Amino acid sequence: MPAGGKGSRTNCSQPTPQKVPNRLISEKSPYLLQHAYNPVDWYPWGQEAFDKARKEDKPIFLSVGYSTCHWCHMMEEESFQNEEIGRLLNEDFVSVKVDREERPDVDKVYMTFVQATSNGGGWPMSVWLTPNLQPFVGGTYFPPEDGLTRVGFRTVLMRIREQWNQNKSTLLENSQRVTAALLARSEISMGDRQLPPSAATMNSRCFQQLDEGYDEEYGGFAEAPKFPTPVILSFLFSYWLSHRLTQDGSRAQQMALHTLKMMANGGIRDHVGQGFHRYSTDRQWHVPHFEKMLYDQAQLTVAYSQAFQISGDEFYSEVAKGILQYVARNLSHRSGGFYSAEDADSPPERGMRPKEGAFYVWTVKEVQQLLPEPVLGATEPLTSGQLLMKHYGLTEAGSISPSQDPKGELQGQNVLTVRYSLELTAARFGLEVEAVRTLLNSGLEKLFQARKHRPKPHLDSKMLAAWNGLMVSGFAVTGAVLGQERLISYAISGAKFLKRHMFDVASGRLMRTCYAGSGGTVEHSNPPCWGFLEDYAFVVRGLLDLYEASQESAWLEWALRLQDTQDRLFWDSRGGGYFCSEAELGAGLPLRLKDDQDGAEPSANSTSAHNLLRLHGFTGHKDWMDKCVCLLTAFSERMRRVPVALPEMVRALSAHQQTLKQIVICGDPQAKDTKALLQCVHSIYIPNKVLILADGDPSSFLSRQLPFLSTLRRLEDQATAYVCENQACSMPITEPCELRKLLHQ
Repeated sequence: MPAGGKGSRTNCSQPTPQKVPNRLISEKSPYLLQHAYNPVDWYPWGQEAFDKARKEDKPIFLSVGYSTCHWCHMMEEESFQNEEIGRLLNEDFVSVKVDREERPDVDKVYMTFVQATSNGGGWPMSVWLTPNLQPFVGGTYFPPEDGLTRVGFRTVLMRIREQWNQNKSTLLENSQRVTAALLARSEISMGDRQLPPSAATMNSRCFQQLDEGYDEEYGGFAEAPKFPTPVILSFLFSYWLSHRLTQDGSRAQQMALHTLKMMANGGIRDHVGQGFHRYSTDRQWHVPHFEKMLYDQAQLTVAYSQAFQISGDEFYSEVAKGILQYVARNLSHRSGGFYSAEDADSPPERGMRPKEGAFYVWTVKEVQQLLPEPVLGATEPLTSGQLLMKHYGLTEAGSISPSQDPKGELQGQNVLTVRYSLELTAARFGLEVEAVRTLLNSGLEKLFQARKHRPKPHLDSKMLAAWNGLMVSGFAVTGAVLGQERLISYAISGAKFLKRHMFDVASGRLMRTCYAGSGGTVEHSNPPCWGFLEDYAFVVRGLLDLYEASQESAWLEWALRLQDTQDRLFWDSRGGGYFCSEAELGAGLPLRLKDDQDGAEPSANSTSAHNLLRLHGFTGHKDWMDKCVCLLTAFSERMRRVPVALPEMVRALSAHQQTLKQIVICGDPQAKDTKALLQCVHSIYIPNKVLILADGDPSSFLSRQLPFLSTLRRLEDQATAYVCENQACSMPITEPCELRKLLHQ
């Protein structure tokens, strides 16, 4: 069983002999299991809870969160473990607990309500529903008791109980009115539009909006908190490629590369164990919110690989490799799947109460004791510990300001942040740059070994098809760019895991979740949780990336079948675009949404637009191009209004209105000259392309899809490349340097 496995959170809701579990004890979700010993009579989302609410005419209290969420832990400890609050909930409400990562449809519907009726959203999300599942009050975290600025959870419960008993008809009317308004506001449809908007206009507006919000000094696009948002960096790279001879194009490249460098030097990156934390609490990327999410690692490794393709600077490729090293070590199941997240909180020492960041922070004393060795050749007395502390900004008082540590849990603690270049640190002590690099790496390794003895953060060992698809892309793209077969093999193992454990052959459907069981086994909920749109979109993208990295056509064939299933289950034949959930799965929910924002993850519709373009390039099937046009048209109004909210879709719009390159390599997959041409293509940043290996077999899968492949020949029995656009192909090319020249035009 993985460390910190299912349901475990040290000193948090641990079962004692007196405690009796509630019905969540039968669930698989680590988040739900964390609440299995609360005195609250929790129900999982389902008919049993809804029937009880209708029969007893009680409002539903819906609590939504996820297992590595710091404020979810706080509310659980403060309110849901409280016997009196538990009694209030049990007497007057039907309490339902939802893991937002298991049921993104439930989360999105009610988050839409909370964001529309309050000052924002976030988790834990607290929503009160009628027995017919219509929301009437919503919020996020509530402290247990009233404070100077916030009303307490107990007070909220008593006020809602009073209103339900005395003004129920008014509440129901308001709820219906708000739901109707949300339904109208959330509708995304082609209407009477025939075509999507101009890509040039949307590109320009999206870039200008990003430029206006850009932080010149530290990179990124907000004051604080600052999120990595790889979709923005991906847009900027694409914008640079199509505007490289302009000032705006150079600016876009500089914005993306500088942001990636500042993030990699900041405390948002774990310099000891690698990988990135979820976001920074300050504008300098210094003090993070310490949880680590799989979807961030997956997207950031692609962003850093692309930065390496564009700049040639190995700084970026080293960061990408570090991320994948972390994922392989900490977030990988032995059968090939990838876990969801690691928590922000852990006990500083065994038996103590968990604190945020405890696993990751360091005192000066700890570092001095671990690294006492003198550094030879320095211009002044110096230990390895002093060198590391200077380079990474550690101080006796700690590097975390009181405003970032309201509970005073991190006094005297330091988050490692690169403060100087290697050259400056070397000059400061009269050392060679390579000697400093070696000393720092050796010091970080000793810190890593020492950190192994600390209590580990809780691991959310749930595996999600969507995030596994993103991670397959991460390993496949980075492995292809760097020419590392070992990384591609991780992607292959991930895809095999998806097919073996998260795919139902009989129905052709993906499952949303599976879980790490004891002894390395894989468990499923019963009945299974079927996949949502994002599961299909991200897995299809992962399979397309894996085909281009491995040239194994079986992955492409599976991608086509999954796209067919996605079209059948989610496509809106009247309005265009894809719904987030199946009609049957979301039965009873007041809204059936189409996700319209590229945020911490790309929206599934934006990803699907890219997938449809690529699938058309691989197969020539006109239906997929037609669907892509309908999808982009359906989202026209949203793109026109706020293009910066959909940078990934604006990128798809640009790809559609440019010409997709079909790069065909004719050759033996195992031959050196074939591999040299393939590696040439992988080393260049070309987002708007498909890469096809034609092995000369007219009965192969791709030859049957694209008959023109059989007309392309090897030149003098050498591996030969063709670059095709608009059904016209270039002259044959056998030399990688000539292919590079053509692709750079």
